[in-house]
Amino acid sequence: MNPSAPPAASVSEPGEFLSLLTPEEAAGLRAAGRPRRWDRGTTLMTEGDAADWVLVLTSGRVKVSSHTASGTEVVLAVRGTGALLGEFSVIDGLPRSATVTALEPVEGIVVRDFTAFLRAHGRVAVLLLQIVTGRMRDADRKRIEYGAFDTAGRVATRLLELADRYGEPAAGGVRVALPLSQDELAGWTGSSREAVSKALRSLRDRGLIETGRRRVIIHDMEGLRRRAR
Repeated sequence: MNPSAPPAASVSEPGEFLSLLTPEEAAGLRAAGRPRRWDRGTTLMTEGDAADWVLVLTSGRVKVSSHTASGTEVVLAVRGTGALLGEFSVIDGLPRSATVTALEPVEGIVVRDFTAFLRAHGRVAVLLLQIVTGRMRDADRKRIEYGAFDTAGRVATRLLELADRYGEPAAGGVRVALPLSQDELAGWTGSSREAVSKALRSLRDRGLIETGRRRVIIHDMEGLRRRAR
């Protein structure tokens, strides 16, 4: 942990847990927890650990991942400011189902007695149910993608997801500061690094994207959507 690390953007992403709370609920959450900071690359939660606390991100992005029996990393999601993490273990009392790693310097609120907070704020318990249901639907959608799309289609879909959440206007398109390496993007699309590299080259050759070090510029959003479908 590095207290001097610069914070990232602090505005909650639309639809994330913190953005759905009222000012009173958000104040109650902050009062129930304590702030923490982590450097880029730090593991915030580890798959298999027993834990009784949740984390709400207040700045920065993390990857949520798991490992296969052979040791291959599978990226399950990228979460940003406002996201709730670790809620499954608090709900069912089982060990962590995934590892959470900082993709950049991150800050968050650690809440150890989250169930007490939910009991005091009944509306938030309903929001939590909606969030969990949404994540299950998202997981189902990705399973369908893995069976129905080729690697280029899955890569295009993930780039569109990042553009919708983190994209910024740029000359000739939409710029996405890509927080993932090609290995991590491979783990997010259920592909090999070589297949992802080939898919990115194919998308570049079509004039849909331009790539650089940890960034992508999407020049043709509609074309990328067609390729994703």
